[in-house]
Amino acid sequence: MRRAVRASGYRGNAEGVITVLVVDVILGAAVLVFLIYRQLSVRPVNASALRLSAVLLVIGLLQTYRFLSQNHAHPLTFAALGGSLVLAAIFGALRARTVRVWLDDGQAWSQGNWMTAVLWIASLAAHLGYDILVGHGNGIRGLGVATIVLYLAISLGFQRVLVMQRAHRLQLAGPAAVAEPGGTG
Repeated sequence: MRRAVRASGYRGNAEGVITVLVVDVILGAAVLVFLIYRQLSVRPVNASALRLSAVLLVIGLLQTYRFLSQNHAHPLTFAALGGSLVLAAIFGALRARTVRVWLDDGQAWSQGNWMTAVLWIASLAAHLGYDILVGHGNGIRGLGVATIVLYLAISLGFQRVLVMQRAHRLQLAGPAAVAEPGGTG
């Protein structure tokens, strides 16, 4: 067990470290399931949709701060974190193209599809895979697990902004406009 704790990159007693890792993984998985569920539901497109992104961002920043304060972060840690967040933005943009956006009585609506869900799962796998690839130095190991919620918040935020832009263009075009997944609508 000590070996697993050392490999994680967290400092402190073994039981506390394992607890933190397990909580981070469970919280990240729960957020992912919740996001996929919401993405597959028909939802109105409006600015209030960004509230969830903001809440997740705050939680993710707190988790990231906790990790960085316990691991004497090196400049490479911040570079790895930056690379991960760029990956989050890319996946958010890709997923936004899979979301169907349409108008009903002047209100823009959106709904993801099976590809949206697959891209959410691939996004998290890419985040954790990136962590494995770059997480070899002190202060970097365990960064991916510690930043799951931050990663999901950034990815969701990018996706939501792009979907909102498509919805706005649709509303400007009027009720005759029809948007398909990936369309400029």
